[in-house]
Amino acid sequence: MASSPSSLPPWAKRREDPNPPDGWQEMPLVAASDIRFSNVDKKSYVSEKPVRLCNYMDVYNKEYVRGNEDFMQATASEGEIARFAVQSGDVIITKDSETPDDIGVPAVVLDAPDDLLCGYHLALIRPRSDQVDPVFLAKQVAHHRISRYYARLANGLTRYGLTNTVVENTPIWLPEPPEQHRVAGILRGIDEAISKTEALIAKLKAIKQGLLYDILTRGLDDNGELREPEKHPEQFRKTTLGRFPVAWDVTTINDLAAHVGSGITPTGGSNVYKHEGVLFIRSQNVTFDGLLLNDVAYIDERTHRMMARSEIFAHDVLLNITGASIGRCCAMPEGLGLANVNQHVCAIRIAEPRREDAVFLSAILGSYIGQNQIDRLNAGSNRQGLNYRQLRSFFVPWPKDSNERTALAARIKSAESRIQAEQGYLSKLKCIKKGLMRDLLTGRVRVNAEAWAKEK
Repeated sequence: MASSPSSLPPWAKRREDPNPPDGWQEMPLVAASDIRFSNVDKKSYVSEKPVRLCNYMDVYNKEYVRGNEDFMQATASEGEIARFAVQSGDVIITKDSETPDDIGVPAVVLDAPDDLLCGYHLALIRPRSDQVDPVFLAKQVAHHRISRYYARLANGLTRYGLTNTVVENTPIWLPEPPEQHRVAGILRGIDEAISKTEALIAKLKAIKQGLLYDILTRGLDDNGELREPEKHPEQFRKTTLGRFPVAWDVTTINDLAAHVGSGITPTGGSNVYKHEGVLFIRSQNVTFDGLLLNDVAYIDERTHRMMARSEIFAHDVLLNITGASIGRCCAMPEGLGLANVNQHVCAIRIAEPRREDAVFLSAILGSYIGQNQIDRLNAGSNRQGLNYRQLRSFFVPWPKDSNERTALAARIKSAESRIQAEQGYLSKLKCIKKGLMRDLLTGRVRVNAEAWAKEK
């Protein structure tokens, strides 16, 4: 992991005044930039020139637009090309969406190719001079002060949009250019750290999937090495699930588990959640890489006792059985104390619970072996849900030797721990960014550009 950026550098001075600070100008966005509202559609015509389009999702999913991305192919007229060609240093914002929360989302163009155009439902914002830093401008637009402005003035019932006038009059706060550049540099630095960490997490997850395929189909020999089916075909056999080691059984969850059951939502729903107390695990807390505890609910002990059948324990396997996250699973770790689950999460308790067996079973359910069975059971039903009878019938490849299961679980846990560490670091970076956005873009923390430059 890279070292965490400092949230308050020594050359920054905190201000508590929420109003624009001395030396900052408040102006409408149109005074700081040239704004163009795109009407370039996604169609192609033989009479027009081929172009690439920067569309809604190219902006919404990213804070920076780069020229090497896979943009949509389309065509445009000469007039559209002249007016909506994207340049490096432009800021593009989402102008229309299905919800008011998804409008006014900005992205900065870092390196625009010659044939890239701004697509429909977007506004192209070009800073008027070198007096406006494009990254600072984009971060201003992304600040919750501006988000509230857009949400308040958005038009629509089933689809929301910003009028040209609303966009043009967006109230922007601008310090002098040196301070803009320093603030932009700080925020872009944290953005790059976040991007690198996200890329590393994606890489680690891909590595984990490759690892799971190997260890869940080959297992480990007496020397702790992966079995080799090409060299030793006699060590493998074909089963209903595919080829597995002879030393493994193909059993069912019903044969392995002493308990299969989900929880309930307490009477009163979210209104009974507390800020502390007994942990109440919901489907958003269950991930393929372990239990996510940065957004948990709590219930009091009285509610916990009333929901006794939903209590879960260390080494239970938690599996989401409804909704969009169906199939996500992980092992319940030790040391969390009393805990319950809601009706969207099923707890599978092995007859003789062991940490290693819970990790191994969770890996099987999260792999293609378990996910394919979930997909077949939900074919044609839009993955609406699983019931206990279906879960109990799941086939599971299971090493007979507990030592082999322990060794396999150790490798799985090592991969999960690395991912969890990076995810924790990512959460920390995002928290730092949130604080920096709050302070630097409102002038609560002033950046002394001259002092910063000397320090550098």
